[in-house]
Amino acid sequence: MIEKMKFLTITGPKNDIDRVVDEYLSKYDIQLENAFSELKNVQNISPYNELNPHKDSLAKINALADLVKEIPCKERKLTAEESLAVLEQVESELNEIQEKKDDIEAGLAAAQALLTDIGHFRSIPYCIEDILHFQYVKFRFGKIAQEDYETFEKYVYDDLCTIFYKGQSDENYVWGVYFVPAEEADKIDAIYASLHFERFYLKDTYHGTAEEACQDLEDDIAEYTAQLNAVNRAYQKKLEEHAADILSAQRKLITLSENFDIRKLAACTKTKQETFYILCGWMTEQEASRFAKETEKDDKLYSIIEDDHNDIDSQPPTKLKNPKIFQPYEMYTRMYGLPAYNEFDPTIFVALTYSFIFGVMFGDVGQGLCLFIGGALLYKLKRINLAAIISMAGFFSTIFGFLFGSIFGFEDIIDAVWLRPIEHMTKLPFIGNLNTVFVYAVAFGMFLILLTMIFQIINGLKSHDMENTLFGTNGIAGFLFYGSLTLTLFLFMSGHPVPAASILGILFGLPLLAMALKEPLTAVIEKKAKIMPENKIMFFVQTFFELFEVLLSYFSNTLSFVRIGAFAVSHAAMMEVVLMLAGAENGGSPNWLVIIFGNIFVMGMEGLIVGIQVLRLEYYEFFSRFYKGTGREFRPYRKVKTQ
Repeated sequence: MIEKMKFLTITGPKNDIDRVVDEYLSKYDIQLENAFSELKNVQNISPYNELNPHKDSLAKINALADLVKEIPCKERKLTAEESLAVLEQVESELNEIQEKKDDIEAGLAAAQALLTDIGHFRSIPYCIEDILHFQYVKFRFGKIAQEDYETFEKYVYDDLCTIFYKGQSDENYVWGVYFVPAEEADKIDAIYASLHFERFYLKDTYHGTAEEACQDLEDDIAEYTAQLNAVNRAYQKKLEEHAADILSAQRKLITLSENFDIRKLAACTKTKQETFYILCGWMTEQEASRFAKETEKDDKLYSIIEDDHNDIDSQPPTKLKNPKIFQPYEMYTRMYGLPAYNEFDPTIFVALTYSFIFGVMFGDVGQGLCLFIGGALLYKLKRINLAAIISMAGFFSTIFGFLFGSIFGFEDIIDAVWLRPIEHMTKLPFIGNLNTVFVYAVAFGMFLILLTMIFQIINGLKSHDMENTLFGTNGIAGFLFYGSLTLTLFLFMSGHPVPAASILGILFGLPLLAMALKEPLTAVIEKKAKIMPENKIMFFVQTFFELFEVLLSYFSNTLSFVRIGAFAVSHAAMMEVVLMLAGAENGGSPNWLVIIFGNIFVMGMEGLIVGIQVLRLEYYEFFSRFYKGTGREFRPYRKVKTQ
């Protein structure tokens, strides 16, 4: 079912728009349209251009809200002024803490950098401060690759006027410092450089030996870390203190920003005395009536409710409203496409036919109850629409399980209320014995095809599509032809006399002729000057092949429903295989482990296949006949929470 929509045009003084949005529109589900586009034929109209003053404040409060969203707290209502005051206060207090944190982090980073530099030389037993102030002896801190150091130590070191103190080392490098007389520095530096010695410079901030300097720095790092932890705790505590205010302010600023952004969809018009805003959009009929009643005494607001949708450029949006038991099936409708506003909503039809056909194809009391209970529990816990569909399908499977006399594949526990799918046969003229389920499946399919043709006729009348309504394959002509064929087959197969050949010729011939000549006939009805195309030979050749394709499609679509009976039979056959593997086909003591896992396998694999096949029938055999799914969803600018 689709809710009826009304188009509203709302206007008032430009400086009053915020009051109207906050006082009225925020309480109703309304899909706003671009007023400048909708009212483009109106003179003296312009877009409502104004920058959102809440944008920066909202960005700041959103960043704070992300930090406190996991903190349990009770929100409260705030005014715009209170929300901005909260933001200013919290920012001020947090910025003060953040400045302390930045200073501590800077000190910590500096100490860690100094420790990293001096840490490679902890084993050097000399005062680093003294080394850095040598005047007559040059020193060089750095590192050298392991293989170069081995070469240096073995072949070069003993012949040089230098002292190398080794610090830390790893598998790649050896760190250390070498000393050299000032007059020999250039020569020795060149030799070290040839061995790829990489020099770096220590800062003049160390005291004592390298080991003492490292200990001092480690103490400093520990102190900085303790201070940083304390500041982080203070920051978190401050957030916890203001969590409720932050979230409350966020909600208010979001509302203010959304309300202000409505200006993007508004238009303005000027008179000699004043400038007015114009808003327009869609409401449900019930909501529009409530809105009109509430605002009728407001002398600053004027609203017009349009009843004739033909005067409106935009297509009315679609808002589905189905009973709760059918709402999960809206998922299947949306997957194909939302119905247009004047189109037939197939949700209830899908719910009934999908569940019914699934039950026929998967008829078993035990397995049906498992699907019914499991799906219901999953839907109750997780609110998954597919779980509700599975539960309803399981309910119909249980019903047909009783009709077929099957419980977890066992067919000797209860009697079949109707028939056994594998065993029961029906004798038909010219065909002989045929499985009864197949016969009923095809008959049921023919009934549903006729029903979907009625839906197409209704949709065609709503959309004023006379050609397809009167002469289409699924219109009145198609319905008369296929209905006559169905009635004739039913009379013949049931042994009743069929109409005379002349009557059958009229019943079959006239609808086929109407379908073949639908374009010229439509032109006659619509009183067009040109009735027949210029190339008449090509027209009749094309019409012949199109008519042949139509007859072929009727035949193939009808036979497509054989799959309903085929799956009912195959389900029973698969369970017979499970019972045979479990040793229970002759009434013996079964292997219950095989029975359990066999039922689980059949429920999983065949249940999935049946579900897909039924959905295929819905889309390709039903929807393709009457349903387009070209609607646009009703999207209110702000979803109002219902109590």
